[in-house]
Amino acid sequence: MPEYQNIFTSVQVRCPAYPGVPLPKGKLPRLGKPIFSYWLGKIGDAQFGPIYLGFTGTLSLIFGTIALLIIGFNMLASVDWSPIEFVKNFFWLALEPPAPEYGLTIPPLTEGGWWLATGFFLTTSIILWWIRTYKRAADLGMSQYLSWAFAAAIFFYLSLGFIRPVMMGSWAEAVPFGIFPHLDWTAAFSIRYGNLYYNPFHMVSIAFLYGSALLFAMHGATILAVSRFGGDREIDQVVDRGTAAERAALFWRWTMGFNATMESIHRWAWWCAVLTVITAGIGILLTGTVVDNWYLWAVKHGVAPSYPIETTVQDPLMLQGVSQ
Repeated sequence: MPEYQNIFTSVQVRCPAYPGVPLPKGKLPRLGKPIFSYWLGKIGDAQFGPIYLGFTGTLSLIFGTIALLIIGFNMLASVDWSPIEFVKNFFWLALEPPAPEYGLTIPPLTEGGWWLATGFFLTTSIILWWIRTYKRAADLGMSQYLSWAFAAAIFFYLSLGFIRPVMMGSWAEAVPFGIFPHLDWTAAFSIRYGNLYYNPFHMVSIAFLYGSALLFAMHGATILAVSRFGGDREIDQVVDRGTAAERAALFWRWTMGFNATMESIHRWAWWCAVLTVITAGIGILLTGTVVDNWYLWAVKHGVAPSYPIETTVQDPLMLQGVSQ
């Protein structure tokens, strides 16, 4: 039955717009009038809005907007305020951190001060949004899995832009704001410290990243495959396992001898995703502070082979068996 090959939502249920549970007194109001979108309904719930920002959400957007404006205007100034050059070179433009000679001091605005100001506003915005996430979950009676997963990502962000530069004694160790300059920084960072691929925490982080993608693909495909039996109602299948959960479990048990449950697969995915950024952050913090060259570290600990110091290159024409 082809109608069950549901990569996109095939049936959209419409009902009167639901604004949400009543808000307690003293809370800011929800924003926007609920509307319905057919195309949103193809990938999720068709209702859009209202949204609740609250005090912390509103402040977060204000601080985030200030950070983006500082970055944008500095990039525009770097191309002599030319909108055409700004659009043309957008992916190559950057707001760079202060030079090494400034250490952890506050430099002039044009020599890295704007980068520090942007970091302050952007970090404040992210932390305020985390507080909003925590409070939304608490007010709805939810557990805090979302906020703690978000906190793990914030730890990685702070490791790159704040904690490690402080440990190294220089803001110059931080990442610039920009698209290609950020990628260039990553490549240069790896080369400078002897190839980041030999960093064991980088290895583990990549393993968890691939594990997250694998688990997400396995779980998503499994639920879509049994959605004709109600598998998309996963909570129902957790507390009262029906034919969808049974079929999904049997498939993986027959395929690899073991199967997750409707509850445990989400726990696996959560841990894989969270440990991706936690281990990555630890690997970043150890680079340059504890280990100066990851290749030499890998050779010392038997992870990588050592290359010969002297090599002899033979003339291919002198090798036996070569036609003359």
